[in-house]
Amino acid sequence: MATNTPDVRSQFTALRMKAPPVYLDCAATAQTPDAVIDAMDEYYRTYCANVHRGMHGLTERATLAYEEARKTVASFVGAMYTSEIIFTKNCTEAINLVARTWAEEHLQKGDTVVLSLLEHHSNIVPWQQLATRKGVHVEWIPVDKEGKIQTGEIDAILQRATVKLVCVTGLSNVTGSRPDIASMTKKAHDAGALILVDAAQLAVHHKVDVQEIDCDFLTFSGHKLYGPTGIGVLYAKRDLLRNMPPFLGGGMMIQDVTMEGFTPAESPARFEAGTPPIAQAIGLKAAIEWLSGYSWEEMEAHEQTLMTACMRVLQRMDGVSVIGPHSATERSGCISFTVDGVHPHDLTDLLGQEGIALRAGHHCAQPLHKHLGVPATSRVSFGIYNTEEEIDLLEKGMKKALDILKI
Repeated sequence: MATNTPDVRSQFTALRMKAPPVYLDCAATAQTPDAVIDAMDEYYRTYCANVHRGMHGLTERATLAYEEARKTVASFVGAMYTSEIIFTKNCTEAINLVARTWAEEHLQKGDTVVLSLLEHHSNIVPWQQLATRKGVHVEWIPVDKEGKIQTGEIDAILQRATVKLVCVTGLSNVTGSRPDIASMTKKAHDAGALILVDAAQLAVHHKVDVQEIDCDFLTFSGHKLYGPTGIGVLYAKRDLLRNMPPFLGGGMMIQDVTMEGFTPAESPARFEAGTPPIAQAIGLKAAIEWLSGYSWEEMEAHEQTLMTACMRVLQRMDGVSVIGPHSATERSGCISFTVDGVHPHDLTDLLGQEGIALRAGHHCAQPLHKHLGVPATSRVSFGIYNTEEEIDLLEKGMKKALDILKI
């Protein structure tokens, strides 16, 4: 299906309103198409039941839908086995699952976890907590003035440290830069380390194939992928999952329980204690199926058109400094910027009053902002439904806001 923006927008209730928002905050969460809402509504209205429990028709239908969602996600990322897909409540929990299971078991005092300065706090704090608990070292891959990873530094770190795990974003939620994950994976594996990819931003802007990049762990969330909130995904290689202890204890994650102890179930049940996010999984499946109706090539081309137009607007405004690569072709998803003498919160607040939705702050990436010498930025981020007309409205809104703020 061709990426026809009016046709795409017509599938979002929020964008069909009489005065729809100029929604440029997709990196925080995307709008949800009707197909996703309808799929979840059908579950709640017609076959609401718990999964894997009971023999009646409703639970069998719910279980089938839930497990079909797992198959859809496995196909979406190129997983070899459906058992390699674990449903979590968000991307953050998926990363924490790895930190609290695989890393807890396999990393010892003196071992090193490598992070890039591009990371979201979700891919920083769990490893800092691990360092506190176990005496693990955290090393940082620096970035240049455009916020791009300095790949030469990776080799130096891998040579001098006992690196067991490299954690890197697939796409920065601040600079929009996209590290060469396949290259970093090879470097990590050659050094005897594993790699975890935070694909929260990557999965919605570029096709992900875990076989091609050969990552060991990959995480993402549903709500950035036009799906519902309350669901995330962990992909992990099957052999790793077999040797990872359970993350949480309770129902469904066990094979057997006695008064003396328990035997955990195999993956994926081992890591999905309690009632899982059934409706959310069904919604995520619908989101992936909806998104799969469009070609990645056309979506990427549409996004580059928006990126180029927005970069031109920002770069010709006095006092505006774009954070990250200055070429639109070197970034995806978002553009963060500052304005001399204007706090990002003030600018974003005034734009919000005009119905233009941006994000302001450190975007859960304080180390990166500190490294770049800015406490906060304003961020524009795009989705499949955004238009060039909205970039024009952003330009008009910014001129109006800056006239007020610079008085």
